[in-house]
Amino acid sequence: MSSHPTPHRREFLQTTGLSLLSLPVLSQWSTGTTMAAEAAKSVTAEAALPPLNRFPRMMQEWLVDQVRETETRGNARREALKTKADAEAYVKSVQERIRQSFGPMPEETPLNAKITSTVERDAYRIENIVFESRPGYLVTGNLYLPKGRSGKMPATVGVCGHSVNGKAAEAYQSFAQGLARQGHICFIIDPVGQGERFQYLKEGSLKSRLGGGVSEHIQMGNNQTLVGEFLGSWFAWDGIRALDYLLTRDEVDPAHLGVTGNSGGGTQTTWLCGLEPRFTMGAPSCFITTFRRNVENELPADTEQCPPQALALDLDHSDFLAAMAPKPVIIMAQEKDFFDARGSAEAYERLKRLYTLLGKPENIQLHIGPDPHGYSQSNREAMYRFFNKVTGASDAQTEPALTIEKDEVLHCAPKGQVVELQSRTLMSFTQEKAETLAKARKSLKGEALKAAVKDVLRLPELPATAPDYGILRSAGTRKYPAKAYCVYTVETEPGVQALVTRIQEESLTSRMPGSAMKAVLYVSHRSADAELRDEALVQTLIQENPEAAFYTCDVRGIGESQPNTCGSNQFLRPYGSQYFYAAHGLMLNRPLLGQRVFDVLRVIQALRAAGHEEVHLAGRGWGALPAAFAALLTVDVKQVTLKNALSSYHEVATNPEYQWPYAVMLPNVLAHFDLPDCYAALAGKKLQNLEPWGAEDGMME
Repeated sequence: MSSHPTPHRREFLQTTGLSLLSLPVLSQWSTGTTMAAEAAKSVTAEAALPPLNRFPRMMQEWLVDQVRETETRGNARREALKTKADAEAYVKSVQERIRQSFGPMPEETPLNAKITSTVERDAYRIENIVFESRPGYLVTGNLYLPKGRSGKMPATVGVCGHSVNGKAAEAYQSFAQGLARQGHICFIIDPVGQGERFQYLKEGSLKSRLGGGVSEHIQMGNNQTLVGEFLGSWFAWDGIRALDYLLTRDEVDPAHLGVTGNSGGGTQTTWLCGLEPRFTMGAPSCFITTFRRNVENELPADTEQCPPQALALDLDHSDFLAAMAPKPVIIMAQEKDFFDARGSAEAYERLKRLYTLLGKPENIQLHIGPDPHGYSQSNREAMYRFFNKVTGASDAQTEPALTIEKDEVLHCAPKGQVVELQSRTLMSFTQEKAETLAKARKSLKGEALKAAVKDVLRLPELPATAPDYGILRSAGTRKYPAKAYCVYTVETEPGVQALVTRIQEESLTSRMPGSAMKAVLYVSHRSADAELRDEALVQTLIQENPEAAFYTCDVRGIGESQPNTCGSNQFLRPYGSQYFYAAHGLMLNRPLLGQRVFDVLRVIQALRAAGHEEVHLAGRGWGALPAAFAALLTVDVKQVTLKNALSSYHEVATNPEYQWPYAVMLPNVLAHFDLPDCYAALAGKKLQNLEPWGAEDGMME
């Protein structure tokens, strides 16, 4: 987790900076004295007109409601536990649901572990080790081995937070060394995208061109969704294979196997507690809270921190620890952390009740340190005391004196990057799986394709009746290519409005007039308000359909409902608000793109109820995808025009430099169909697919 997200390698304009067409292009749409006067105004005056954004809290309020509902269901499950048998059944249930969320793990393959160098210190030895968690995919780690101890020793897998230098960061060296000085073996590994495992190297350099950490995780993790992978499962598998390595060492006591980490390492610790039954004790730091607290506090999390369907499966952070109950676990939080300590206490109380039913209330503890986010000495000492009490390795109550090593001392690769050792990149596995799926995928057509699209989009059934809508008062002159306009708030589902604007020559502030048989509905890329002024496709559609009623649509989270959450000016950032709602959509098992397709289908229902008998559906950029899917799924659309539509999901999955947002990603879509299948199916609806965008174009204006 990072409070300072790194931007993409490109700098993107914010929504309020949309460029406008030149005056000559605008003036060709002047159909009367009013439009001529508008065209004569200065470019400076036009540029000062920001896009409308009257519903910036809509997405947040809807998401909070959804997550509160999942928490209520989860709490009802937990509160129904009355007996030890109930508690045991609950533990089994969360284990099964976690496996469903994370998907099947790969088969174990040879570790091919190598000790590349050794560092001798007074009380311990450090072995710098490289192993393969998957064939050709290298993991780097430091094994801290206590000296002067006889017999087998307790051992801990250490996992790192979002330090750029991974396992060499001072806090992470500290807990590994502190454990070793108290008689524990510790094997601390670099996460992918950090330390010696950068995946996006600068040309001619061994540094990350994305900055490492959060930015690499999001870039490599988001498009994994398309092939049915979850980055958190890859993190967890590295930790499981690190445990496999520990169990090859004669010095390790298999009866005492711990896992600990902070922040992103707290995440990994939590997932490993839920997934790996061989661990006998756990100590996550600065992660455990509740999903509700994170959502209410508008706290984004990396791709690997947002498990698919977790919310739909009524899982919460505490459930991943419940999966190993009643084994010893200590939750560590910080009073001044952005991970809400109130949620940490709530998680603890849930687990305390479960552990009590299981007869081991002493095995669950909570420590809240006084510090800001981080594996501070207070939290490290709480972990030492807890692990020492469980294992009897030491009676120490405080941290011993430490010696922090330079990064180079802890390098496992010659110059500190596994690329030198010809490690495969994570992205190469995504590419490989996409190619495999493409070869195996059957060509779907007709009803089979529609069924697959509905399933992948996770579309709920459309209500039989058309949605209700509100009618907004005028926002004043907007320089649209018509004398008048009216904006409708179409309630596509409770708490969600699609903003629909009708432009026409006569004044209108009333219900949708349906006198025109045909309606053109344009689904915006970034802002219907701005695109009514400056998008050439809008102007072309108006010219070519003079007899039709003309509407534009902002689906949820676009234009009028673009969120102002997750920090200012964060909409387009890789860690920003659109990402935040996309990640939670996947956890709710309702992909954001599917939600937006649902909005378009409901708007079409409203147009039909108003009296329009057929719809010409159009969309540009991000809006082209919900338009294409909606057109495929409803008979009411007779004609389709797309501009800057994504050419294929396969391109995004196989190009590490892709620039499409998480909001367009669909879970495991490439196992079922690709976008060209949908475009081919729309040929019968007079599809025009203009200027398609490739994998690297999706963040363009």
